Amino acid sequence: MTDIIQLQDPYLRKLIKTRKQTALIPVGSIEQHGPHLPISTDSDIVSEIAQRISKKTDFLVLPTINYGVSFEHSPFFNVSVTKVTLGKVLVELCISLWKNKVKTIVILNGHHGNQAALYNIPKKVHSLSKGKVKVFVFSYWHFMKRDFDHAGFVETSLMLAISKQVKMKKAVKGFTTNGLSTKQKSRINKLAAKSFITVTRNGVWGDPRNATAKEGSKILSEIVQTFLKESNLPY
Repeated sequence: MTDIIQLQDPYLRKLIKTRKQTALIPVGSIEQHGPHLPISTDSDIVSEIAQRISKKTDFLVLPTINYGVSFEHSPFFNVSVTKVTLGKVLVELCISLWKNKVKTIVILNGHHGNQAALYNIPKKVHSLSKGKVKVFVFSYWHFMKRDFDHAGFVETSLMLAISKQVKMKKAVKGFTTNGLSTKQKSRINKLAAKSFITVTRNGVWGDPRNATAKEGSKILSEIVQTFLKESNLPY
């Protein structure tokens, strides 16, 4: 794994000069994850996945951006930035990397609410760099077979595999989409994107009670292996 905050300047510049480097920027959030998971859950998971990907690829891993667009979780606790702010920060980081001669950048997203902020970044950076920088944006849950949840079985299993901050005795079932039609699920998703509490009163989407660290490890491996297979990135 190549974690840039652990490297000295001369060595890092030599690495970039020796061969073309790809930078990996994990983006998470600080927001409620029910009564049993820490508010750092999204950031913790995406950081772990980024580190595992780097071990396989030698991508340069940048420090995780821990603040995301999580206003939809209010009045539950969240520390949020607007999508304009998040987008601007990431564009400026990409341009800064380009000035340091890194021309391929992967933004790895760990929070659903960040997606709108990240969508246009590749196009903006391409324009500002006059086509010299390529930016790829991925959300980690697109590389697993299970349906994405929020503090449910998947996220809780992932956290059990990587963190000691999970309080399973406090885990409770939240809102589930079992039995709902595709149309109903779409309507619920739109409601949750505006106000999470209107859909799930306890802040949980899914059922975390049967989550295990073993299952979390399996999902992590699946995400990394599928990313390496399907992202079509040079490494």
